[in-house]
Amino acid sequence: MRTALTDLVGVRHPIIQTGMGWVAGPRLVSATAEAGGLGILASATMTYSELEAAIKETRARTTQPFGVNLRADAHDAPERIDLLIREQVKVASFALAPKPDMIAKLNDAGVVVIPSIGAARHAEKVAKWGAHAVIVQGGEGGGHTGGVATTLLLPSVLDAVDIPVVAAGGFFDGRGLAAALAYGAAGIAMGTRFLLTRESTVPDAVKQAYLQRDLNGTVVTTRVDGLPHRVLRSDLVEHLERSGRLSSLVRAVTNAARFREHTGLSWRAMIREGLAMKHGKDLTWSQVIMAANTPMLLRAGLVEGRTDAGVLASGQVAGLLSDLPTCEELINGIVTDAEKILARMGQSLRDVR
Repeated sequence: MRTALTDLVGVRHPIIQTGMGWVAGPRLVSATAEAGGLGILASATMTYSELEAAIKETRARTTQPFGVNLRADAHDAPERIDLLIREQVKVASFALAPKPDMIAKLNDAGVVVIPSIGAARHAEKVAKWGAHAVIVQGGEGGGHTGGVATTLLLPSVLDAVDIPVVAAGGFFDGRGLAAALAYGAAGIAMGTRFLLTRESTVPDAVKQAYLQRDLNGTVVTTRVDGLPHRVLRSDLVEHLERSGRLSSLVRAVTNAARFREHTGLSWRAMIREGLAMKHGKDLTWSQVIMAANTPMLLRAGLVEGRTDAGVLASGQVAGLLSDLPTCEELINGIVTDAEKILARMGQSLRDVR
C-alpha cells in the first residue's frame, strides 16, 4: 500500500510501530520492519551504549529501514544524533520537538525526521524547521497524551501543514487505517497494538492484564509524573491518585535515584535534563522530580512484570483487543482489510452514480 509515508521512508506499508520505552527493542522493531512497517527503537530508557548495541542488533535482524526515538532534551542528544548518522539509521523520531539545528543536521545527513506532536501549532513549527513528517496522537493514545480526540486533532493538523501526517491514538485494524487515509493522513502509528504482539518482550502475564480490560480500563492521571498520562487502571494507580503530594514526591525521589543508577547519569546531568524539561513549560520542580519517577514505574510493569508495583501505559484501544498476533499477521491483516474497505467504498460510490 503506497502513500507519502512509504515513499518517504522506504517501507512497504504505511504503518508505524511507535518507540515505547522498555518495549520497542530490537526484536519488536525488526519484526515490524520485516513485515513491511516502520519499527522505531525506544532510546529514552537506554544508555548510549545500549542504544548503540540495539541499533547493531536490529540491523543484524533485518535489512529493512527502521527508526530510533530520541529525547530532544536529553543531555547526550547531540551524541545520539551523531550515532544515528554514523549508523545510517533511516528515521529519527522525537517525543518532544527537536531544536532546529538538530533537524538541520539530521536532514543534511539524509535522516528522515518525524516528531510526534499534539497540536496544529506544534506541527506548523516543526514543519517550518524542516521536519519531513509528523505523528499526531489524539487523546485516545497511551502514555503522555492530550485531551483532543484523534477525529478532531487529525484534520486540524492536516489543514495546517503540507508535509505527510501520520495518525495515532485509537488505531488497531484495517478500518482505522482506511479511515485515516480517508481523512488525508499518510498512515497510522500504533503503540498498544504492537505491545500486544508475540514479538513484544512484555511478560505474558502483563499482556493478559491488558487483554482483560474493557474500554473503561484506562485512566488519564497526572499523579505518575505531573503530566497527563494514560495508563491501565490498577491498584497502584488508584493509590497514586489518593496519595498526598509529599508521599508522591518521596517515592519520586527514590525512583529518580534508581533511574540514575540504571542509566549511569550523574545527578548534575539529571538536573540539566530537569532544567531543559522546565524550559518553556509551566512545570514546578515537584513535577520535574516526579517525571524522573516514570521510567522506573514503567520498567517495573513492562519489564519485571510487576502489575502490583508498576505503571502500564496504554491506549484506550486495549479495550478492543483480544489476541496476540505476530507483527506479520497484524500488519498484513490491517493492510488487507483496509484495501478491501477502500475498494468496497469505491464500488459503492460508483454504484450510486
